[in-house]
Amino acid sequence: MLDKAAAVLDCYRPDGGAFRLTEIAARTGLAKTTAFRLCADLVRLGLLDRAGETYRLGGKLFELGSLVPRRQDLREAALPFLQDLFEATHETVHLGVREGFDVVYVERIHGHDALALPSRIGGRLPLTCTGVGKALLAFSDGALVEEVLARPLPRLSPHSITDPARLHTVIEQIQVSGLAYEEQEAALGVSCIASPVFDGPTAVAALSVAVPRARYRPAQLAPAVRTAALGLSRVMRGGDAPRNRAT
Repeated sequence: MLDKAAAVLDCYRPDGGAFRLTEIAARTGLAKTTAFRLCADLVRLGLLDRAGETYRLGGKLFELGSLVPRRQDLREAALPFLQDLFEATHETVHLGVREGFDVVYVERIHGHDALALPSRIGGRLPLTCTGVGKALLAFSDGALVEEVLARPLPRLSPHSITDPARLHTVIEQIQVSGLAYEEQEAALGVSCIASPVFDGPTAVAALSVAVPRARYRPAQLAPAVRTAALGLSRVMRGGDAPRNRAT
């Protein structure tokens, strides 16, 4: 039953949302009576919320997720650098980590004129379609890169890279420069520059700045992104104490 309950929660990937019981049963392959009983138990435990005929993810999941030590420590260490990057660019900034073949967004800061982006805190997108994801991929284990290149590459927009040879070249360029560029590959009208964060030989996270195409100035944005990533890497490696506030 634990596996079935996990399947109910997992059916909310990747975008959350609200589902009727029939939709949950269809997404999980469970009998409707089984899905009803599991949903009732999950509501009682606070893992799902029920509103009329639909079920949403419960607030207790957010509370538990925020307590995951690795991500909590990373987020707390990163916030001053994300704030610095936002103040330097006044554009949307992200922090993400890798899970499998996806990037999961741990933090996002944006201004009042927030971009229409597919990213959200706790959400995931393919590694190969995002600046953060490509930065993570370029500095991951070589076996992962080979596996990604051997799989069909996802397409989120007409500009997403779906040619393995081209992606391989892009990865090599990122490994040389320490910067990943994404031009309308996740969403039309938006481009991004990202840089990896290290706590050892492979990247543990990556941070980025996303801007509308009209304001995309790589020569101005890239140094700020790289500086923030290097500063956070020093903190993650124990070289500097985290600052209390952005300066």
